[in-house]
Amino acid sequence: MPEHGTTAWTKAAITFLLVLGTALIPQAASAQEGSVLAPSHKSPFNCGKTFSANNWNGHNPSGSIDWQNHNGRNINNETVRATAAGTAYFYDRGSRSYGKWVEIRHGDGTRTRYAHLSSMARGAGGSMSVGQGTVIGAVGSTGGSEAPHLHYEQVAGDGRVDTSPTVEGVTVWLGQRKPVTSTNSCGSTGGTRNPYTPEKACGSGYARIDSAPLSGGTAYLLYNAGNGNNCVVTMKTTNIGTATSVSAFLEPRGESRRSNAGSFKYYAGPVILNAARQCVKWGGAVGSSSYASPFEHCG
Repeated sequence: MPEHGTTAWTKAAITFLLVLGTALIPQAASAQEGSVLAPSHKSPFNCGKTFSANNWNGHNPSGSIDWQNHNGRNINNETVRATAAGTAYFYDRGSRSYGKWVEIRHGDGTRTRYAHLSSMARGAGGSMSVGQGTVIGAVGSTGGSEAPHLHYEQVAGDGRVDTSPTVEGVTVWLGQRKPVTSTNSCGSTGGTRNPYTPEKACGSGYARIDSAPLSGGTAYLLYNAGNGNNCVVTMKTTNIGTATSVSAFLEPRGESRRSNAGSFKYYAGPVILNAARQCVKWGGAVGSSSYASPFEHCG
C-alpha cells in the first residue's frame, strides 16, 4: 500500500542519515587506545638526599620550584637526575636566564626543566634518551642565578607550568616550602630493597626520634621509653647484600662515644646506650657520606 511504502522509505532514510551522521562525528578515543600514563616524578637528587622544595610566590614562571639547602646541607654540586623517563635536550644560555639547563620531554607530552646547572651530561645542542634516575648534570649557579640551587619545572602538554608540582608523592603548592627526601635511583646498585628496618635492628619498644639522609643510606636515632635506652643504626639503601663500609655512633653527654663500624651487607649498629633524661650526639656514615649531629639531642 502507498502509505506503508512511504513510511518504510522514510524509516530507511532516517536510519541512513543517523548512520552517516555518526560516522562523521569524531569519536572519543578509548581510554585504552594509545593512551600514555602521566609519569610519577621522583626527586631530582641521589637516593636518601633531602633538600627544600621552594615554590615561592613571585617566581618566574609561577609554579617553578627552587631546590635549596636543607638543615645546613649544601646543595651546590649535587648530582641532578631525571625525575622521570624521556628524551633530554641540553642548552646553554651562558650568563643569562637559565644558564646551563636541560629539558626532558616525556612520553605523555609533558616536560621537565632543570636550570642553573654547573655541568651537564651532554654539551649544548646534544640530546640523549634517559630513564628515571639517569644523571643529567650537577647543581650550580649559572645564568641569572644569585646562589647555587636547582630551578625545576613541570610543564603540561599545552606549555603551562604546573603551579602545584608533585615529586615523591609530595605536592608543593604555590607559596609553600617543603623538605623532600629522594628515593630516586635507590637500589640501582644493589638491585633490591633493604629487608631490615631501624625498629627491627634496634629491637622491640624503640621509636624513631630523628634521622639524617646519606648518599646510599640513612642514619636513625631511636629511643625506648620503657628502659631509657637510645639506639643508633645506619641503614643502607644501595649495595644491598654486598659488604661495604658503614658505621653508626652514639655519645651520651659526658660519656665516651660508642661506635659500630665495618663492612656490612645491610646496616651498621645497633649502638645502644642508656641515656634516660640525657642529651646525646649521634650519627653514621655510608662510604664517604657521613653525618654527625651538630647539636645534642635531649630527650
